[in-house]
Amino acid sequence: VQLQASGGGLVQAGGSLRLSCAASGRTFSSYAMGWFRQAPGKEREFVAAIDRSGLSTHYADSVKGRFTISRDNAKNTVYLQMNSLKPEDTAIYYCAAELWGGSSPVSNEYHSWGQGTQVTVSS
Repeated sequence: VQLQASGGGLVQAGGSLRLSCAASGRTFSSYAMGWFRQAPGKEREFVAAIDRSGLSTHYADSVKGRFTISRDNAKNTVYLQMNSLKPEDTAIYYCAAELWGGSSPVSNEYHSWGQGTQVTVSS
């Protein structure tokens, strides 16, 4: 599966953004999807994940209550709604796909990755 992330940008602290990740192919519902991020000089970290049905989600503690992951299998798209953004959320955000997976926070379990979209939160 090929993934294309979009929706990043520059926003002030407290603002919102919605990221989208469009997947190619007809088997999108066979993939669990995740969002990860990497800030300059830091390791890539887990943000959120959703299982194939969309019924099970998993969030990093740092974003819980502020971010919401969802998916539309009819549109082959996964979303990340980000509210109450903080400067520490600044990073490149990547979507990833795991065939027949669950909502895993482990990046090594994802085998397909999008190109990333930059999110910058100003204070």
